[in-house]
Amino acid sequence: MTTNKNCILRLSQYKSALYRFKSIGFEKIFSNYLADAVGVTSTQVRKDFSLFGISGNKRGGYSINSLISELNKILGKDKIQKVIIAGAGSLGSALIKYRNFEKEGIKVVAAFDIDPAKRNTKLSVPIYSLEELSNFTREYEIEIGILSVPEIAAQHTLDLMVKAGIKGVLNFAPIQLKSPDNCVINNVNLELELENLIYFVNLQANGQNAKTQ
Repeated sequence: MTTNKNCILRLSQYKSALYRFKSIGFEKIFSNYLADAVGVTSTQVRKDFSLFGISGNKRGGYSINSLISELNKILGKDKIQKVIIAGAGSLGSALIKYRNFEKEGIKVVAAFDIDPAKRNTKLSVPIYSLEELSNFTREYEIEIGILSVPEIAAQHTLDLMVKAGIKGVLNFAPIQLKSPDNCVINNVNLELELENLIYFVNLQANGQNAKTQ
């Protein structure tokens, strides 16, 4: 079965919408409701679900609880996902303190930094030396990491993460990184996103169509 990032992103959006519908008392949901909530067509919703063998009832729709459970399994959210952070600077520290991770079944278990002054193993999320990364990830079977180091150190740090057994990396460094085929990298370039946002805000201010594709 072949899926793409857009499909997986939509599954996450469906799940968030389902929780909202559940919070206001819905027990069943039709594809057109989800489509409106996410901004796609009902055909797209049914197509996405069919890829994973999820089917509803034409008259009764989908059971919200069952659908949430299925989506959590598909997205790996049916169990706690342990994550490490490489880089305990300003951004890394903010991510450590971000409480919504736990609400989504994601637990940041440790951070690592090259600066010995940042090392503190007594914190609720301990900060270790980067040299301890490999032993820690192997001992606790960690496969997901967040990379929040300066651009100049990003590739070297990624290489260390891959050698330590990390299979998936959320990269906040504003640089295109090279990785082996067995490591998935998702890039989050905050500067680029802000530049794009500024451009379209200015475009709108000039009276032009600012819709993005």
